[in-house]
Amino acid sequence: MSHSHSAQVTGWNDQEDRRVRQLVRRYGCYVQAIHGDGERPPFAYTIGLFGLGHPELIAFGLDHESAGGILNWFAARVRQGNDLTPGELVEPAGSGTRFLVEEFPDPGAALYAANRFYRRPRQASVPAYQLTYDVNGAFPWEPGYPYAPSRQPRPGDYVE
Repeated sequence: MSHSHSAQVTGWNDQEDRRVRQLVRRYGCYVQAIHGDGERPPFAYTIGLFGLGHPELIAFGLDHESAGGILNWFAARVRQGNDLTPGELVEPAGSGTRFLVEEFPDPGAALYAANRFYRRPRQASVPAYQLTYDVNGAFPWEPGYPYAPSRQPRPGDYVE
């Protein structure tokens, strides 16, 4: 990598770091969305909950708008003092969708921007909970789930 390219990347990272810090200060949380690539599903995760002593949240297989809406809804609950617990089932009012809170065993594989925000190396990643949702009453491992199970990988099955 040339020196000028390296300087451009550093400048872009610095600018992005400032933007994320400003948004976390203003809203208490930032949602980082990652496009899928055909092999891996899209996903999104929060940045800012770890600063409140709570794991960050990650959801797979949703479009960015839906992921942002649901992650912001859960983040608001956490900011109000409603900590989530692995194994807990939560159904946002009026959604008709249940979310299962699960431990995400290798958050360093997916939460790059959160670890950058908290200045933590991958091996000492911020913790995360995966929010796995049902579709028409069925979770990915149950009969009747209308999509390939890879749309919502089981916690620990996400490979970068």
